[in-house]
Amino acid sequence: MTEIQSLTKETINAWADDPKGPVALMLKQKLLPVDGEGGIIFPPTYADIGYSIDVLSDGTKVAQIDSVPSQANRMEPLFKEGEYKALVPQIEFDLGKDKEDGSERFVSLLDLAHRAGDAVVRSSDLAVQMDSAFKTMLRKHDAGPLAKLAPTSLLFGAWDSRGTQVKRPRLIRSFIRAENIDVLHSAAQYNSVWKLLDDQQKKDLTDEAKAKKVKLSDKGFNDVPAVFRKNDKIQKYNKDGHVNDEARVLGGIIAHGPITRQVTINLIALHSLHGGDDDSTTKLRRYLLGLALVAATADMEFYLREGCLLKYVDDDDESWEAVARRGQSQFFSLSAEQDRKTIFAYAKEAAEVFGIVQPEKPYLFDIKKAKALLAKKEETETDAEA
Repeated sequence: MTEIQSLTKETINAWADDPKGPVALMLKQKLLPVDGEGGIIFPPTYADIGYSIDVLSDGTKVAQIDSVPSQANRMEPLFKEGEYKALVPQIEFDLGKDKEDGSERFVSLLDLAHRAGDAVVRSSDLAVQMDSAFKTMLRKHDAGPLAKLAPTSLLFGAWDSRGTQVKRPRLIRSFIRAENIDVLHSAAQYNSVWKLLDDQQKKDLTDEAKAKKVKLSDKGFNDVPAVFRKNDKIQKYNKDGHVNDEARVLGGIIAHGPITRQVTINLIALHSLHGGDDDSTTKLRRYLLGLALVAATADMEFYLREGCLLKYVDDDDESWEAVARRGQSQFFSLSAEQDRKTIFAYAKEAAEVFGIVQPEKPYLFDIKKAKALLAKKEETETDAEA
């Protein structure tokens, strides 16, 4: 029987401080559709391919239910809520007033798609400071300034693709997959107002559609069966005249095997980050590990999209594996209520020691800077140093 160890502050410090300790912390969570085993769930769809499904060598079909970037985008907003807000700088950007209703428009850094490397940041009065933080990381290998501004960019990964080219791997990585799945299909019929129109109205609309070279169905004036996906690259019928299932409208999947969420905290990536000196490095790593543990152990809302609502199977079965570089791993119940309290208290203290400062006001989005970015030739690091 696997021994589950108690979590202590000293244990977390050892994970953060000792580069020869565990290489990763890993959890595999079992999930279920809210209507139980065999329930239909809808994976995300992608252009051209529909669902992302792999077929293993033994014929097992594995479907992606939530991708790594999508999971990161679901975890990051946690730090805008309640007591978690104090753990990271609450940086917002003022986008100006809405021209229609005059309301103020703001966006949080925690909501930006490219985090610290986003175009909104580069078009604001935070741009110089953020660019300096990236350059300090590139030239001096000091992640401290970036962590002071945008710690979640180190936590969930960031790429300053339009500036210094600094690219940081994710410290926390998560995804959801379903095994041994069957794909279902859907069919529907849209009934328009067409049958209620008189002959002259039908003729007028038909003539106008021909003149404008548009389909009546595209404008909602004709009945439309929803049977086939809108993909001209896939033939609707096979050579034998039968319907090609790959061309049909997707109707979700049934998972006969487990639906698993895997979460990994990369301690090797954590130990690759440095501060200005040894003391600063210790503070930095402890702070980021505290954030990673908070994000990884917080309960997630598994309403992933329409038709995909999942739930946890059993918290009692959850145990985190501290994956040893060699030899046997150790196991911890980080998701237990008391452990979560220990983790939050650790993260809060680490944030205070590291020296998180909340901004006094939002940063201003400057449309002139945004326009300048469109005309600017991207600067390489060699150019910047010249």
